[in-house]
Amino acid sequence: MQSVDEQWQSAFYETVNRYEIAEPLRDASLREDLRAWTTALTAVVVATCASVGWRASAKGHRADLLPVSRGEYLALDAMAFAGGESRWRFPTAVFELENSATDDVVAYSLWKVLSVRADLRVVFCYRPSPQDGPTLVRLLKNDVVQAMGIAGRVALGGETLVVVGSRDNAATFPHGFFKWWKLDTNTGAFRVM
Repeated sequence: MQSVDEQWQSAFYETVNRYEIAEPLRDASLREDLRAWTTALTAVVVATCASVGWRASAKGHRADLLPVSRGEYLALDAMAFAGGESRWRFPTAVFELENSATDDVVAYSLWKVLSVRADLRVVFCYRPSPQDGPTLVRLLKNDVVQAMGIAGRVALGGETLVVVGSRDNAATFPHGFFKWWKLDTNTGAFRVM
């Protein structure tokens, strides 16, 4: 049985392989048009959530799952909810889709999702070269995860992913465009998925 992060990653690739969704994201990546990349990625995240049975809210994807209807809740780029009847349900997954080239802005996105109780927390970010990913992930580990301390990390609950999108060979889309790292709460390190 797949864990929630593995299930979501598989569903992400199934979703992003659909031409009508894949094409805008691939083109935005190749052109390094980060505004279009974020818009296209938002559509992929919302569609992926739907494919696993969650309802998502995001900019341009307003949800009425809570008594207060919003596109973005808690200033998070996307939030997904499992089924249920509770008026004030808690999120199943939270997502930040960060297109800034500034490492501290990406670190802030990770800090935001780590501050929310959810089964799955995902930060998507973009770097022009796939070789930039490991350096960024090390910085996130050293600056953000280590600041939590061991007790905070172990009590975290849920799964945390950092996904670095890049401009890679067009023939490898989508697999060559996304590198996935999962936080190991025991060691405080990210490992490649």
